[in-house]
Amino acid sequence: MRLGKDLLGKPIISIIDGRLLGSVKDIYVNVELYWLAGLYLKSEGLIRRTAYIIPREAVVVYGVDAILVKNSDVVTTDKKYDEESEWLRLDKLQGREVDTPGGTKVGRIGDVMLDENGRVTGFALGKAYISGPIAEKGIIPRETLVDTGDDDGVMTVDLAHIEKVYKGAAADEDAINSIDESEIVDEEELSVEDDV
Repeated sequence: MRLGKDLLGKPIISIIDGRLLGSVKDIYVNVELYWLAGLYLKSEGLIRRTAYIIPREAVVVYGVDAILVKNSDVVTTDKKYDEESEWLRLDKLQGREVDTPGGTKVGRIGDVMLDENGRVTGFALGKAYISGPIAEKGIIPRETLVDTGDDDGVMTVDLAHIEKVYKGAAADEDAINSIDESEIVDEEELSVEDDV
């Protein structure tokens, strides 16, 4: 799991010819906030700004030191790529307010959390307005989102669902920590005993 901002500044390299295509200036997520939609490289033009982007399908690996893409021709513009209007840049998502259906303010988005395939798994809070597990962890799981805030600019989350997710994660952690290592049977020991 990684934060979206961890991709910023990473060089983008074509795996076909090793060519450096630029570096990530920002990322796009789809407006439903389910996955990383593309990478933003730069904008050019004084009157009509053209954004240069790489769609998610062109990315082969989100590496630790670099991002590898299929070839040098994957860079396109927002004018040529129709889905760009359905994308949201991370810098537009950061600072978005989060509340509950009842109107209780929960916090403000600081970043997105992504898995190794570019799927959005949650949101890191830049600021928490309530205390408890949300303030302690500073993360809102994606599955607890009720409304993305695309219409009114305020995301809505199910607070009770967040607490259930946190309790489930804590229970899983407790189960892992409660395993008595003396009860674990080594496969080699087992095969030796079977042979005797």
